Amino acid sequence: MSGVEGRVDRITEKDMKRTIIVLALCALLFAPSYSASAQQPKKVPRIGYLSSLSHSSDPRAEPLQRALRELGYIEGQNLVTEYRYAEAKFDRIRELAADLVRLKVDIIVIAGGDPPLLAAKNASKTIPIVMIGIGSDPVEAGHIESLSRPGGNITGVTNLGRELGGKRLDLLKEAVPKTLRIAVVYDPAIPAARREIKEDVPVATRAVGLTVRTWEVRTADGLENVLAAISQEPPDGLYVLGAGPLMAASNKRIAAFALKRRLPSIGGRPYVDAGGLMSYGADAADSYRRVATYVDKILKGAKPGDLPVQQPTKFEFVINQRTAKQIGLTIPANLLARADRVIK
Repeated sequence: MSGVEGRVDRITEKDMKRTIIVLALCALLFAPSYSASAQQPKKVPRIGYLSSLSHSSDPRAEPLQRALRELGYIEGQNLVTEYRYAEAKFDRIRELAADLVRLKVDIIVIAGGDPPLLAAKNASKTIPIVMIGIGSDPVEAGHIESLSRPGGNITGVTNLGRELGGKRLDLLKEAVPKTLRIAVVYDPAIPAARREIKEDVPVATRAVGLTVRTWEVRTADGLENVLAAISQEPPDGLYVLGAGPLMAASNKRIAAFALKRRLPSIGGRPYVDAGGLMSYGADAADSYRRVATYVDKILKGAKPGDLPVQQPTKFEFVINQRTAKQIGLTIPANLLARADRVIK
């Protein structure tokens, strides 16, 4: 019996050694694949940013990055953004949108109005599109089905607010109670601007007892002719309807004109930052935070068509006190007290 037991022990010991060798070889064979799998980098989301403006005149890109950082997205680490600027040349927008689609970005963020939104929409029906502060009605324009349930691949924040024009004119009248005649400059190529001039401004001016003359700015060169014509018939105040890339790029020139002519003026936030007297509009920081939230939700799997398009709920009133002093205007104390920000 002892001999048999000895053979069993030797066989068992031999089998165990063979098993250990086989396991060791398997470990060596599969180790590279496990290592490669462990070392494979996680896919970094890629966002396309499409603007009809130039890099220098676009006020949205940097604040949006800050809002994304608040949500944990760090450019170059866990997020890559492809920026495309049309430099106010509408014929380039379609090409830039197509370029972002070729790059297979995960989301396209639209800044700068209807033309880039339409270009991105035509370039892709599947890549999620998030809009920042589109001024026109996206339902009327045919971009989405409804604000509550946009459907398709578009969502975001619209600055649609039919009360803006009236509120701005009312504030201008409060700042300078003797104001009777207002010059309004706008780009007629922008649907939101045309609608405001046709529907909103007439109602607002009657309510505050103003007479308005509208001036169309169709080209950058044409702006000088418009400003020269306004100088020939000096108004009491100036309303800068800044919708569209052309007007956005003209803010500094118009603000300088108003300063030289000592004209009280009002427009959107970019206008007052460029040296204009006052601005009233959607709170930009709030809009950027909401757009960043859309980007975050979509990257985590939400469908843009299921995310309601939001309208502004917070508005910001800014007074440039430095400009007021330069044109010799004393802003009423009660108006200063109501300002969300006073530039000194």
